[in-house]
Amino acid sequence: MLGWRDRRAPEADFVAFYAERADHLRKTAYLLCRDWHLAEDLVQTAFTKLYRHWHRVERHDALDQYARRVLLRAFLDERRRPWRREYATEPGSSALDSAVRDEYAEEGSALHAALVRLPRRRRAVLVLRFWADMSVEQVAQAMDCSTGTVKSQTARGLAQLRELLDDGTVDADSLRPNWGMR
Repeated sequence: MLGWRDRRAPEADFVAFYAERADHLRKTAYLLCRDWHLAEDLVQTAFTKLYRHWHRVERHDALDQYARRVLLRAFLDERRRPWRREYATEPGSSALDSAVRDEYAEEGSALHAALVRLPRRRRAVLVLRFWADMSVEQVAQAMDCSTGTVKSQTARGLAQLRELLDDGTVDADSLRPNWGMR
């Protein structure tokens, strides 16, 4: 049995990994779900699961990929369990929501508004491919699908984004949180 001194080094590694990667995972989660509160929950779920299995992690070079995969699974599972979701009573009323709107107002708001209109899995493919900079193979592994599915969902997602952006139906007012979540 390990003494407390032996457990400190792995826990310190986990704390360092969390401090370094939590913000990036939070932004990735927000791009997936368009709700900062849910994004926080998804990141917390991902890091909790990662911590529970931290002692078994052998390849620290693949931690980012593993953490994104756990985050993606938590995001997709959220849709499957609608009875476990919580909803805010007044959308956009929190200080966090307005701070986030301000942060992203300059960052291609039409693109973010168009992204939220995509189906969840297609949105996940685009976020993982172009925000998280994962390869087709890595996304296929994370989403437990074929590389052909990733390629077709990427092509369809990009075409749908172009269509939404070209027809002018997407504007900054579309940035309000999507409480119905597709």
